Amino acid sequence: MSVGIINYRMGNIGSVARAISLLGSHPVIVMEKPDDFNRVDKVILPGVGAFSTAMANLHAMGWVEAIYRHVGAAGMPVLGICLGMQLLADEGEENGVTKGLGLIAGRVVPLSKANPRQRIPHVGWNEVRAQAGSRLFGGIPAGTDFYFVHSYIFEAVNTADVAATSHHGVHFTAAVTNGNVAGTQFHPEKSSKSGARLLANFLEGHIA
Repeated sequence: MSVGIINYRMGNIGSVARAISLLGSHPVIVMEKPDDFNRVDKVILPGVGAFSTAMANLHAMGWVEAIYRHVGAAGMPVLGICLGMQLLADEGEENGVTKGLGLIAGRVVPLSKANPRQRIPHVGWNEVRAQAGSRLFGGIPAGTDFYFVHSYIFEAVNTADVAATSHHGVHFTAAVTNGNVAGTQFHPEKSSKSGARLLANFLEGHIA
């Protein structure tokens, strides 16, 4: 069982790959082209930067069609991290409204829109509250801190898709899950043992 990390020139590829390699349970493949989907059993979509630029890169490199085919149609498990989670939404408002992947119904909006007086970006460790019974957060104590770096938040259409929440001026979605699709607004690869446990849960097939 191998896990692929989609390289679309917008991500923290190295730190994610190292975090998974340290778990020692799955070979890691950095995916450079859409055909690499045929070499992996599950994928991680990392991301650092702007929503609009990220989607432009995904389209230009042929990733969008491949994601729809392997993740959307065939059900391959995917974990979006930070911007990668936001890209799972229907659309994002950063630098104008941009259509997202639409794998989990929702819209990505500025954190400042929810609370204009709150300091942006939100950077640092913050308490995360997972929904009872969340398999993605299995074995992780309630109220565990994870590491965040973001200025935008995911507003899910369906509350059932919200796997965890956090608070920075307002309550916001910290993680989403729906079937084979999952995402975290925080960086599990930078979140010590708890982040490693979450990555292990995903690799072991514990998602929704």
